[in-house]
Amino acid sequence: MNKNSRMRSLDSSSDNRKSKIENLKWVGCLALLVMLTGWVRMAEAQQPKKVHPIGYLTQLSPSTESARSEGIRLALRQHNYIEGQNIAIEFRYAEGKYDQLPELAAELVRRKVEVILVAGEQSVRAAINATKTIPIVLLGAGFDPVDAGHVESLARPGGNVTGITSISRDLNGKRLELLKEAIGKLTRVAVLYDPAILPSVLAVKEDIPVFARALKLTVQPWEVKDVDGLAQVIAALNKKRSEGLYVLAGGPLMRANQKRIVDFALKSQLPSMYGSQRGKEAVDAGGLMYYGVDIADSYRQVAWYVDRILAGTKPEALPVQQPMKFEFVINLQTAKKIGVTINTDVLARATKIIR
Repeated sequence: MNKNSRMRSLDSSSDNRKSKIENLKWVGCLALLVMLTGWVRMAEAQQPKKVHPIGYLTQLSPSTESARSEGIRLALRQHNYIEGQNIAIEFRYAEGKYDQLPELAAELVRRKVEVILVAGEQSVRAAINATKTIPIVLLGAGFDPVDAGHVESLARPGGNVTGITSISRDLNGKRLELLKEAIGKLTRVAVLYDPAILPSVLAVKEDIPVFARALKLTVQPWEVKDVDGLAQVIAALNKKRSEGLYVLAGGPLMRANQKRIVDFALKSQLPSMYGSQRGKEAVDAGGLMYYGVDIADSYRQVAWYVDRILAGTKPEALPVQQPMKFEFVINLQTAKKIGVTINTDVLARATKIIR
């Protein structure tokens, strides 16, 4: 081998050694990067997740409110908010004692919750009086928040209040219409309502008379102020025969006596329509019909508000929404028991039929 060949061989060996060294360096860097990435992920995993405190204020009791609160929990899960992991819900129940609502609302403010969910008009007022900064989300209030002065408009709330409202005054006409269409020869309808519930009072005094005239119905409003009052109303209704019964949404009094009202309608063979959010339960228990907001869909709307607010959106930028879906439930077992035949056109519009 000549001198030049040996030189070329030495150069080639040197290049190979340099290449191997460079490769080792890259392998080492890559291994170090993988280790660092693993450490970072381990550190992130060990760091506690942020838990968002959420307030829940209602004038009802835990048992009465359980279906709605559980529905909202499930809807929040769809947005990956899980109680005990990244949210903590602080429940406050007035259990029908409205005078306790201001202090319960103040407690939630002191707990520094990031949003307050409110059920019931009295709860809304208590929450608004307690804070002007913490976002307040309406859980399907049965009153007009604009008329009540809680928001500037549905499209532009303007303050710290938003959410959903089941403005139900227009639904009163629809319920009476369905009741008449279902039964056919219907001319007189008794209307039960709690005078302590403002939306029910407005419906009886302002809305229902207008709808009744258009439908050529005679309505007989009956106040139910307490349990004794309900007994008196039932006794009077047994004497003054009506052809149908419309039970308006009510507070704790009407909810507590729902089964009693259902049993009275069955015994008296009165076709009944229920308008409260628990109206489906009344129909399951033997009431004839329910028409109202699709509750499960309203829970999804509430969860959407919570998600947007926790992500940083101001409540004033979130329009107040009205219901988008409705349910119409008919109990054909009850129809058979009270001896009525439901119009087939009405049956075709039902979203659920209990056979």
